[in-house]
Amino acid sequence: MNVSEAIEGRQSIRAFDSDREVTREVITSILTTAGRAPSGSNIQPWHVYVVTGAAKNRISDVCKARYLSGDEGESEYHYYPQTWRQPYIGRRRQTGFGLYGLLGIDKADAAAVQGYRVTNYDFFGAPVGLFFTIDRDMELGSWVDYGMFLQSIMLSARGAGLETCAQAAFCPYYDSVMPLLRAPDEQMLICGMSLGYPQRDAVINSYRTERLDAEAFTTFLRD
Repeated sequence: MNVSEAIEGRQSIRAFDSDREVTREVITSILTTAGRAPSGSNIQPWHVYVVTGAAKNRISDVCKARYLSGDEGESEYHYYPQTWRQPYIGRRRQTGFGLYGLLGIDKADAAAVQGYRVTNYDFFGAPVGLFFTIDRDMELGSWVDYGMFLQSIMLSARGAGLETCAQAAFCPYYDSVMPLLRAPDEQMLICGMSLGYPQRDAVINSYRTERLDAEAFTTFLRD
């Protein structure tokens, strides 16, 4: 697998093989490789928490309980725009309808939607959960750096035969997650990520989102 193949083949996996463990050595290797991601002045503003076993289950249990109780929580930062507009709202809706349509879920069926969304907090069956934090005094440039680090993890994982799903779903429950991670107060939660071996025959893993051609988002200037 070359770099282009790793990028083009990457997708958000939402069904993992829960019986197939990922060794600490493999996880460490993935993170070490991803740590080569660029950052301004090489400050490397990332912190990673790896949860497996009982530690992962504790986070799953508290997040599922809050979600199913109707507690929406509140993230420490806004992931999405406060006011949606085109073309972004259209792309979001296309993704949502495509995903739920593949699963045969009517988005008007609140119980079915909730039943699917709660699987976020089980890490979609993945044996490994990753949580990413950043020091509160870091500025926007470090968040740009962090994006490159996260993508590097996803690609490094693919090189090891694993797949991932980045998850902002944990962010509204940061006040439950961070204490369970024993993270210091000076850090804030950016997102979680599921890591494991995919279920190749799972219908949900056949879902692929569309991407724009480069011409749609690129301006070439010469003269």
